[in-house]
Parts: sequence; C-alpha cells; structure tokens
Amino acid sequence: MPNQRKLSKPTDQRLALIRGQVTELLWNGKIKTTLARAKEVAREAEKIIALAIKTYKDTYTKVETRKSTDTKGKVKEIKVEIVNDGVKKLAARRKIMAFVYERAELRQPKESAIAFKERTKGIKHPLIEKIFNEYAPKYDNRAQELESNGGYTRVLKLGARVGDAAEMAIIELV
Repeated sequence: MPNQRKLSKPTDQRLALIRGQVTELLWNGKIKTTLARAKEVAREAEKIIALAIKTYKDTYTKVETRKSTDTKGKVKEIKVEIVNDGVKKLAARRKIMAFVYERAELRQPKESAIAFKERTKGIKHPLIEKIFNEYAPKYDNRAQELESNGGYTRVLKLGARVGDAAEMAIIELV
C-alpha cells in the first residue's frame, strides 16, 4: 500500500488540500469531503493531536519582581508569575504552526467590537491555542482511558455524491 494517497493531484496541490482540510477540521471539529480525502485528513490530524498531547504539559513558571508606582507616587515591588512553554512544547507548537494554515478569530454574532478585542487580546495564533488548551487536555484523558495513541477522529461514510458518484464522508473529532 502506498505511503500516501495521490488524490489525483500534483504533490503541491495535494499537500495544500490536506493542510487546508486539516486546518478546517481542527478549527470547526467537523468537515464533509470525499472518503479518500477524509482518510488522509484523519492521518494528519491524529498526528497533530498526538504531538500536542505529548507536549502540552511542558511548561515552567518563573517569578519576577517588578517595580511599579501607585497613584501617590510610591514605588512598590510586585512579584509576577510568568508561565512559559518548555522546550518540547515550543518545538511542537512550531511544528504544528508550520503545518496548519493561520486562521483568524471571527467575531461572534451580536458581539461588540470591544468585547471581541478583550476576548482575543494577546492571542496571536488562535488555532494553535485551541489545539493546546482545548483538544490536548480533552484527548489526553481519552488516551489514558484507552491506553493508546490515536482514535481522535471519526470517519462516517455518507454514500455517493449526486454529480459524479464519488464516495462522500464526514470526518469529525471524537
């Protein structure tokens, strides 16, 4: 069996297609595509989630003392706790950022611009944050219960597409 399905596309187009669909899957949690594409997307998405699970706990905290002035002009020393990524998590984050496409956070319906700015303040890569802060802890529990790596996606067959009879499927995160 070949290492990767060709999907009737040149290499650069095939990789761009898979990257785009993996990005959409991780962002939305569910996409509809052909069965062959769904199987390839599932392979890549599982690799990304497994990498995030292995490294999401790799953080260290550092305490710094900073000087600040209050309203009366007195200088105070404040201890600030800073949480940084460890070496393994940083490498994993960069590897995932190199694969998935950048997605901008969208304003929710009936959300004011001010509320949107507050909600997204300090987040440079919302998809990467979602992977490490939502998916990794969620699937880490699942991996420990099942005692295996993988099984984070589900491919459901839908049947033939009307126009060209291509086998359609829904791929979703479990």
